[in-house]
Amino acid sequence: MNIMYRFLGSIGFSVLAFCTTIGRITLFASGAISHIFRPPFYGRETLAQFMQIGFYSLPVVGLTALFTGAALALQIYSGGARFSAESVVPSIVAIGMVRELGPVLGGLMVAGRVSSSIAAELGTMRVTEQIDALVTLSTNPIKYLVAPRLLAATFAMPILVAVGDTIGILGGYLVGTGRLGFNSTNYLKNTIDFMEIGDVTSGLAKAAVFGFIIALMGCYHGYNSGRGAQGVGRATINAVVSASVMILAANYILTEVFF
Repeated sequence: MNIMYRFLGSIGFSVLAFCTTIGRITLFASGAISHIFRPPFYGRETLAQFMQIGFYSLPVVGLTALFTGAALALQIYSGGARFSAESVVPSIVAIGMVRELGPVLGGLMVAGRVSSSIAAELGTMRVTEQIDALVTLSTNPIKYLVAPRLLAATFAMPILVAVGDTIGILGGYLVGTGRLGFNSTNYLKNTIDFMEIGDVTSGLAKAAVFGFIIALMGCYHGYNSGRGAQGVGRATINAVVSASVMILAANYILTEVFF
């Protein structure tokens, strides 16, 4: 009986801890969002974060999209050949990239790069008491450190994903025309004819949400980092894991909403 009580107690403790974390993240996010729309505005800091999150993530997102589009074309051609449906390769590569693979894979790659970077940066500032110094200087740390990162990531991710989608479709085109024997004109025509504007806009909307999640998780875990190197390391790991899981969960919810 004592074993059963301990087991049920551990489950209850885990549920309460999870709900407490969700509440803290919600309060943290709502406070950061409110500071985005209230002066003073730190435009230079926002632009710097936009470059750090967006521009410097282009290589990893581009390479990921290129090889994903190429592999997707090969897989679809191989599967379609069983049903004599090889001609669907261009349209499915394009739709698959802009709807799902572009936003999700781009979000996961940026989460690994950006969430960890933000968490490590803010965690180090917490450990070295730089955040406390901002308060001493009458500067709100949420407004100065968190709000610009949230704003920059939310606007940078759709641009990253749009570039990644284009490169991914290009990867499918290169494999389709160079390896699978497709006519280049027909490939491009099928890509354009079967892709709708709703496919593109839904993927970009997902990217904006993913960007917000990436920055939020990095800021939350870094801002609330424990003391010492171990605390910073734990915050970095938690930021990447939580951002990745939330991206996958949000992707399912948004897919249900859009389609």
